[in-house]
Amino acid sequence: MAAQLKFYSTNKKSPRADFKQVLMQGLASDGGLFVPEFFPKLEKGFLANIREKEFWEIALEISQKFIQDIPPKELKKIIKDSFNFEVPLKQLDNNLYILELFHGPTLAFKDFGARFMSRLMNYYLRREKEKLNIIVATSGDTGSAVAQGFYGLSNIKVFILYPSKRITPLQEKQMTTLGKNIIALEVKGNFDDCQKLAKQILTDGELKKKINLSSANSINFGRLLPQSFYYFYGFAQYGGHCKTLKLRSCDDLIFAVPSGNFGNLTAGLMAKRMGLPVRQFIAATNANDIVPRYLKTGKFVSRVSRKTISNAMDVGNPSNFVRMLEMYSHDYKKMAKDIIGVSIGDQQTRETIKNVYRKIGYILDPHTAVGVAAAQKSNVSQPIIVLSTAHPAKFKEIVEPVIGKKILLPDQLKAVMNKKKRSIIIKNDLASVRKIILEKNSA
Repeated sequence: MAAQLKFYSTNKKSPRADFKQVLMQGLASDGGLFVPEFFPKLEKGFLANIREKEFWEIALEISQKFIQDIPPKELKKIIKDSFNFEVPLKQLDNNLYILELFHGPTLAFKDFGARFMSRLMNYYLRREKEKLNIIVATSGDTGSAVAQGFYGLSNIKVFILYPSKRITPLQEKQMTTLGKNIIALEVKGNFDDCQKLAKQILTDGELKKKINLSSANSINFGRLLPQSFYYFYGFAQYGGHCKTLKLRSCDDLIFAVPSGNFGNLTAGLMAKRMGLPVRQFIAATNANDIVPRYLKTGKFVSRVSRKTISNAMDVGNPSNFVRMLEMYSHDYKKMAKDIIGVSIGDQQTRETIKNVYRKIGYILDPHTAVGVAAAQKSNVSQPIIVLSTAHPAKFKEIVEPVIGKKILLPDQLKAVMNKKKRSIIIKNDLASVRKIILEKNSA
């Protein structure tokens, strides 16, 4: 059996860890993010035959490179239960494709990470007879996906920190109406404040002596791993289409990735390191263009996030950027070779939603529209797959006026809108969060 893959902290001051430790801790003890010592390569035969594989088969092959202490039979069961929904690739025009990642229970791509993590964590906790507290900051869809993914697990409590009045009513209802082991904390601040509080809690030495803590944000490597699966699956579906049309090259792909905290893009970079033949990535941001500016200047300057209509991407200091720096040895020229940074404003986002709907009748949510607009703005001639991150009905207040049409709510959204919101309003204050966590663990 091959030696177990180890992970190190981006701050270089904590011990090496295995996958289980990385998953259950979320953040390294020195406050850094975990990165694998190397990215295992997938066999050439795997990629050559990938068009014939189902999603779960691709996921299992990749997972086994990182997770070596769960028997294959059990891991397969976890994977098939986690990803029991479709991941279709649709064509918008000759060179533009959409990979729809919103067919999970909360209608957002965050379902991939949340469902996989919850089932992995539950497996380990049952095996070790332990309990865990999940701390998660959200700018929108992460909170609802984590709430649904972990709901009802008796050995896990979930504390969701979200910015008051900065997410859509549907997003808020999805994370504040469940109860049981899901505790929604409505923070008087922005997403960056929530993220800072979450990181402070996760590195609180005194608190960690009393309870077990972990994260379900993309700072947790366990969230990124399942997000790498759909890059391979998108490539597999495109490959089948490409062969049918007898196109010249089926490997010359570009992915356009709507980006906020940059976990989704980092997962794509991981896929490329594992052997996925990707030419480039387009980092598509809204007005919060910190990373596109870095790719042009080599200077990273965080700032207070700006409020936009693509709210889940309103991040002024993206956590995963330190992982990206680590993967490129802090060389921005190397990073800029693989990643094109494109910033899209609200007006252009609305225009993209309107134009795509008028042209082909396809409805984009604001985040996916940022990805499509960035793909169009980049002016590259190669095929581009845009990662579609959420169902447009989750942003009906924004989309409906643009397309001039009512969007029918899917059944799972209709049901949640009639439920009562239950959240705890708190100040942007570490002591307040700490107090609630301890109270809930003593109840």
